[in-house]
Amino acid sequence: MDMTHLLKKSPLACAIGACLLMSVAPAMAADGDVEQRIQSLEQEIQSLKSQVSQGGSSAGAPVKAAKSSSLTFGGYLKADYRNVSGDLAYQDYWRGNNPGEKDTNHTGFNVKETRLNSTYTNGDVKAFVEMDFYGGDGNEVATNSTNPRLRHAFIQYKNWMVGQYWSTFTPAMTFPDALDFGGPIVAEVFVRQPQIRYTIGGFSIALENPETWGDGQVDGNSAGGGASGVDADEAFPDVVATYKFGGDWGSIQVGALVRQIDSDTNAGGAADDELSETTVAANIGGLIKIGSKDDLRFQVNVGESGRYVGAGMVGDIVVDPDTGDLEVEETVAANVSYRHFWNADWRSTVYYGIAQTDVTELERAHAGVNLIRQLTPDLSVGVEVGNFAVNDDNGTDADSNYFQMSWKYNL
Repeated sequence: MDMTHLLKKSPLACAIGACLLMSVAPAMAADGDVEQRIQSLEQEIQSLKSQVSQGGSSAGAPVKAAKSSSLTFGGYLKADYRNVSGDLAYQDYWRGNNPGEKDTNHTGFNVKETRLNSTYTNGDVKAFVEMDFYGGDGNEVATNSTNPRLRHAFIQYKNWMVGQYWSTFTPAMTFPDALDFGGPIVAEVFVRQPQIRYTIGGFSIALENPETWGDGQVDGNSAGGGASGVDADEAFPDVVATYKFGGDWGSIQVGALVRQIDSDTNAGGAADDELSETTVAANIGGLIKIGSKDDLRFQVNVGESGRYVGAGMVGDIVVDPDTGDLEVEETVAANVSYRHFWNADWRSTVYYGIAQTDVTELERAHAGVNLIRQLTPDLSVGVEVGNFAVNDDNGTDADSNYFQMSWKYNL
């Protein structure tokens, strides 16, 4: 076999050949022809080394770069101790529903907020999936098992995002640093759903999953949502458009929601009565930085928001208590929170949210304040006290206080 050909085919062969030549060269030094061949081969080796170091190959073809891809895992583990006392029934966290009047002094432990996620990126493509464990209550007698629940699952390619994520109408940066899951959900746009979203700069527009919740069946499910009162006959997707802008001072998002509300059930009239209406709602939310680390967060929502506000506070369609007719409900909701860092290890957040409806005259409010210690960069422990109140025109006027202690470890 031609040695020169072998050396050209493989840089490894070059290195081996160089070692062999160096070992036999002294014994053959007297032979001038051999010396010439050695010098020629050494030049070949140097030339091949130069090609390899410059990213080329011995055959002259460029070396292809590997694709940039990664798979990462994240989330956090969270353990909660919670005591609720007062006139409203216990819940693991407060949302916009009416828990029901009940003389309550209940303590609960849970780890349901724990969440796990994974992110896969490959060039311009990103895929994300996340779950927590609020899918169902466990048996406290023995195992305290809970079911996984899908939170997010989406694919992102350049300006496009398709899948389930926070509704484009949700200004997620306004959620406070609270121990109670979500803080004042009663006054927040709090919806995760499948969608097709396009974003360019600060502008986003999306077609999102439609759902008319209600059909007059108000308070059909105290947990908010579920099969009761759901109309599965929507023909058009919800349309959301938002614009987000910001700077060193923080960020603000303004948004509009347009959707078609449809009903084929009239709980208070003839069976063939129907309600079909195009509805509009608007939202503004922001995070304003104060000083080096503190921040002020706020959110204001007005219009025919229905299921988009409060995670089950009121249906999209309700029965007017005065006339018995079906009406599209209107909601006004607002919340504000302030986070203060006492030092590098200690911080506090105080927050308040309130929501009111027009037709059914519901009112819900949630206030809280906490103190959190950052034990390590990833581990924190905190305590929170607060109050949740229901003051509805239908006769419910009650509230409960709560105390919560939480441990959270970021993965």
